[in-house]
Parts: sequence; C-alpha cells; structure tokens
Amino acid sequence: MKLFDERIDSIKNWLPQDGIVNYYGKLFNQQDANYYFEKLLMAVDWRNDEAIIFGKKIITKRKVAWYGERPFEYTYSKTTKRALPWTTEILELKNIVEKETNETFNSCLLNLYHDGNEGMAWHSDGETDLKKNGAIGSLSFGAERKFAFKHKTSNEKVELMLEHGSLLVMKDTTQTHWLHRLPPTKKVRTPRINLTFRTIVE
Repeated sequence: MKLFDERIDSIKNWLPQDGIVNYYGKLFNQQDANYYFEKLLMAVDWRNDEAIIFGKKIITKRKVAWYGERPFEYTYSKTTKRALPWTTEILELKNIVEKETNETFNSCLLNLYHDGNEGMAWHSDGETDLKKNGAIGSLSFGAERKFAFKHKTSNEKVELMLEHGSLLVMKDTTQTHWLHRLPPTKKVRTPRINLTFRTIVE
C-alpha cells in the first residue's frame, strides 16, 4: 500500500494545555481512502445508535458499530454494546494506525454520518471501560468535516478539518479536561465514516 506522500507535522499538539491532540493528516492516497470507505460502508454491521437521555430512549439517525479482539462490553449514554469480531478491513486499519502512532488498541467504535445534518454533541470519552488517559485513534473516510474541542473550565476552543483518509489522535488528559464534537453543517451532503480505535480495560 502506498501511503500518502505529503505529511503534516504529526508531532504538533493542537491543544494549548491539559491534553495532547496530534493530527497526522492523510495516511492514504485518494484511491486507497476510497477503497476503505466503500468496503466499510458495505461490510460493517451498521445499526442506529441508541441513547437514554433524561430517561427517554432516543434512536439516532447516525449509525454505529462496535468491534474488538474479544466480545468486550462498552457502555455509554446508558446503553451497552458487545463487540463483534474484527473484519479484515478494520483489522488492517488498526495495524496501520498502531504502526503510525506506536500505540496499541483492542477495540473500535465506528460512526456513519449520512450527511452534514448528522453530527455529535459536546462530550468526552471518559467511560470507565476505557483505559485511563489512553490514546484514541480516530480515522476519517468520506466527507471532510470540522471537528471541535472545548476546554471544560476555560471554554477555549480549537477546531480542525478532518480530511478523507486522515488520522487524529487524542491522548494523555484530553478526555479529562476537554470536550469534543462534530458540529452539524448544511454544506456537507455526502457521508462520512469515522473509526475510533480504543483500549478497553477488563
């Protein structure tokens, strides 16, 4: 596989304090990124996400899938998912992300946003199932979307554009001190797939 030639400074920390976010830019050329987007769209067991908000069950338009090296349980928004076994493509992508970041992951939460009307509200990935201060590797395929961070006490904001075939890594105390979100936008009319590689602690 030919990795993308032009590289962004992946050492740069995009957060001014209290955490580390590195953006690696595009890991894949256009052809390879398109290949993975199409494969993931077809091969992943996509399901509408469920959340319990103020005691009411909400079904999202956004679709999700949860995969891992073992049938890990992962609870967020008061719902629990059991991990499916790796697909060939997800395992390939995990190995690429691990090699690029020198981190290791044992699970992956995938999101499918059908267009810009679907996004993600402010949140942090601080669930007790996850390794404390562990890295989360976020791969994006499809539509380019804005991604935002907001400090929990100072309200300082940082925004990046996540490109087709790009990698973003959040680690250290980022989840403790920062919220992040994918803001909705009417400008985007095509789908985006996001893979967030994580480490579940049993």
